[in-house]
Amino acid sequence: MASTFGSGGSGGSGGWRPYNVPTGPEKAKAPASSGEEHSKLRESDEEMFAQLDSTVFKRFFYYASPYKRAMLVATAAVVGFTLANLSIPLLVKFGIDSAIRKGDSSLLSVIAISLVGVAAMYWFTNFLQNVLITRVALKVLYDIRADMFMQLQRLALSFSDKTPIGALMARMFGDVGALQEMLESSIEVIGDILTLIGIVVILMFLDFQLAVVTLAIVPLLFLIRVIWQPIARRAFLRMRRNSSVVGVYLDQNVSGIRVVQALNRQQENHGIMGGKVHTFFWSTVRAARLGGILMPTVELMTGTALALVLIIGGGRVLSGQIEVGTMVAFLLYVQRFFEPIRMLTMHYALLQRAVASGHRIFELLDIPLAIADKPDARPIGNVSGRVEFKNVTFGYDPERPILRDISFVAEPGQTIALVGPTGSGKTSITALAHRFYDVQEGSITIDGHDIRDVTQESIGKVMGMVLQEPFLFSKPVLENVRYNTLNATREDVVTACKVIGAHDFVMQLENGYDTTLEQRGSNLSVGQRQLLSFARALVANPRILILDEATANIDSYTERIIQNALKKLLAGRTALVIAHRLSTIRNADQIIVVRDGEITETGTHVELVASNGLYARLWQTNYTSFDDIAGKADEITGIPATST
Repeated sequence: MASTFGSGGSGGSGGWRPYNVPTGPEKAKAPASSGEEHSKLRESDEEMFAQLDSTVFKRFFYYASPYKRAMLVATAAVVGFTLANLSIPLLVKFGIDSAIRKGDSSLLSVIAISLVGVAAMYWFTNFLQNVLITRVALKVLYDIRADMFMQLQRLALSFSDKTPIGALMARMFGDVGALQEMLESSIEVIGDILTLIGIVVILMFLDFQLAVVTLAIVPLLFLIRVIWQPIARRAFLRMRRNSSVVGVYLDQNVSGIRVVQALNRQQENHGIMGGKVHTFFWSTVRAARLGGILMPTVELMTGTALALVLIIGGGRVLSGQIEVGTMVAFLLYVQRFFEPIRMLTMHYALLQRAVASGHRIFELLDIPLAIADKPDARPIGNVSGRVEFKNVTFGYDPERPILRDISFVAEPGQTIALVGPTGSGKTSITALAHRFYDVQEGSITIDGHDIRDVTQESIGKVMGMVLQEPFLFSKPVLENVRYNTLNATREDVVTACKVIGAHDFVMQLENGYDTTLEQRGSNLSVGQRQLLSFARALVANPRILILDEATANIDSYTERIIQNALKKLLAGRTALVIAHRLSTIRNADQIIVVRDGEITETGTHVELVASNGLYARLWQTNYTSFDDIAGKADEITGIPATST
């Protein structure tokens, strides 16, 4: 049975990407420290660019390697396209010098037919290369996005806790989109380079002196590019960073729109967003200016070269040193020579954006998995449900542990209640039990198996979780309830909802169990969403169940409805229950009081009340919320209530 919350790691196969994520020598080694996984995304873009220029291309070609055959055919088409392009000026030269000047009409007809044939070859090879490279580009981008999605699913919760969603979306869509532009034009780069080489060779063959004079201005163009390149690199990276900043702020304000409207922050947020968009706008303008500065330069070089051909070549024609057809071919080749340079200039701007985006994509893929299965990890198999914490110490910051020396045992079928003020470490205990994080010291075992020695997927199959804030997807009710139990039938879902007490309100929805919920189930009340999360847990039928303050947001009437359902849900299962309402856990087999990351009391409700300790004093105050009485407890015990 699948976990109610999820497998919590990389145990699943994913079932999307048809190829594996690059590993071994193809993949740049990432630091093994889990504490560094989120800091990589904050490193200087300029520094990362300098480090990963070559790596980006190596990694990119790894993704393209499964499509070698299509790429070879596309490359062959590029060669044919280049040969056709280079043949046209030569045919024009022969037509002028060998046919027109000599009055040979039959030869002229042959050359004319040859021009039509070469033009047809030019069209076909151009069409073939574009179709093939577009298909390869789309497949490669599909694989990259699939790997990025799988990586985000596998990364530890510590990464999600510290990384804005907008930044991740910018990488997955904006940066991958920049790669798409580069991929679709990559085959043209090969053709442009081949064209440049071919033209230089042909010009040297036709007239060496005129070729040297004509091409003398090319080094000046490359000198300009050397000066322009580092400036443009920084500009494009700055543009990508500013784009990400806008995306992050937009995501936060859309996600928190209720708070924004409730606190009347629209005008202030509009001003802040305007400032960020303004910064992004001018960084984009600067990048565009730098991207376009070489185009007029190339045009100037083209005009200068054509002028040199007319002046020097015309003089050589008048002196009889070369034929008219040769000078015409020179003019055509010079024009064709600077056309690839113009295109390469445009492609270089795309390349700048693509490399900047590529290293951002691959640094995300290279983040090490803080929670990963051992090479010899095995499925945990069927379990009876015995959970044991042995001297567990843990902290999200290793230097500041929030749990210290936690030890307790949950026997099969027992309900263990965790109570304590907010920040005492209750939720961290349940997160460690599901191995969302690894302990720093001590161990956690299920039926004697250290959870670090078994696969995370198998933990997800025996352990379910119901959270305080139930998350429902924009799917039909039926799909939400069986979200992690795909083999569950409609009858299974309906039965679970009836047991939990959700069936009646589901049937009142427009399409019953086929009603598609709005974003995060916003068309349902908090209590209704929580009831569906209980039904989801019941359908999953896990052997171990974690309830993380699952009744905190439910009104008293709804709480009474699910109390009996909870008895059925917990029957025969091991349960770890976090509760602020002490009345909800009085029948627990064992109650553990946690304060400031340490266990202060343990026992049943009757035992703890009889012991006249902190729990008893809290119970006697007759408050229903642990947090509400924390201040009163300070007066009773003299111990300050702190929040970690």
